[in-house]
Amino acid sequence: MRLLQALFFPPEQPGGVSSMIPYMQERFQSSRWDMELFWLPKRIRNKGHEEVVFDTFDWTEFKDSPVVQKYIQTYKDYLWWTRLRIQKPYDLIHAHHPIAGLAAKQVFPDTPLIQTIHSSYERELILNGRIKNGGPEHRFLVSLYRELEQKSQRMLTVSRSFAGYLSDYVDHPDKIGVIPNGFDEKRFKPVPHENEVPQLITVCRLVPAKGLDILLKACAELKKKGHDYVLHIIGDGPFRTELESLAKELGIYNETIFYGYTLHPEEFMPFFDIFVLPSRAEAFGSVFAEAALSCLALVGTDVGGIPEQIEDGVNGLLVPPEDPIALCEALEKVITDPMYRYDLARTAWDKAKSQYSLTHAVNELKKIYLSYQKV
Repeated sequence: MRLLQALFFPPEQPGGVSSMIPYMQERFQSSRWDMELFWLPKRIRNKGHEEVVFDTFDWTEFKDSPVVQKYIQTYKDYLWWTRLRIQKPYDLIHAHHPIAGLAAKQVFPDTPLIQTIHSSYERELILNGRIKNGGPEHRFLVSLYRELEQKSQRMLTVSRSFAGYLSDYVDHPDKIGVIPNGFDEKRFKPVPHENEVPQLITVCRLVPAKGLDILLKACAELKKKGHDYVLHIIGDGPFRTELESLAKELGIYNETIFYGYTLHPEEFMPFFDIFVLPSRAEAFGSVFAEAALSCLALVGTDVGGIPEQIEDGVNGLLVPPEDPIALCEALEKVITDPMYRYDLARTAWDKAKSQYSLTHAVNELKKIYLSYQKV
């Protein structure tokens, strides 16, 4: 069976897609399967000129928006690149971004399309202050979900929470399948270690949606209470300068290390103690599963798909979003009680191994793929 995994970003980009899809290829290396990856290179800009028409809505209603215009141009570029680079047919296309799915179906209308929605671009843009809730960009982006529903043979997402979010924008929400991201267990090797000072780590893109301003305020409270710690922030983004300034303003810059973007944080994540990310929204939160597989104690917010991974007090701690005091108190619990921290981490590791392994995700996907195999 010839499979095309259609991505938007190159596979080395951070995020749940890059944590799973490139590592799936070796699981499909057999005489029965032939899988290829495809994406739009960053250098491709303003190449496409094909007229864009959607079946379920008129996108030109939003054409005055620069954000919408950029999205449409990127879609045209993806169409241009797909027509240029893909000549041979596939038995099935599995797309992992709306642009990739819509372009693939435009070019190969007779090939079955499975579409996985990994996250909400519009929610992140709203939280990051780029667009307004209910504005033209928001309405354009959520309209794409119904278009994808019509064009794909199967829609999937990564958490029950996000499937519920999508239900407002599609005609048949009961048909949305849920397959959480899977992670290659061989990449994550817990390492026995003893840190005299608790080491906190977070890994994310530095944007307001991730709530790192709340984390820095919580860490400032920890310092006021006399707790020693080091906070390691791995990732980069437009919010970095503001976060560095906030760390200085709060008097915790010496306790905070900004690494910038790192390609494989899982290689040294096991040497830390506590993973914390107070996101304002998460469709799934792949990095929590990665931290759990590294045997770290987890602290997150009770939003989106995070509580599907963390059962409060059992395999991690959950706090409300936008609450630095509650976050400080949760961190205080795992900083001051190493045995409690270890128990949470071990339970999180057990759950992640059983529910978020790449083997589990691949087996579920194989069942779906085979249901579209030509007899």
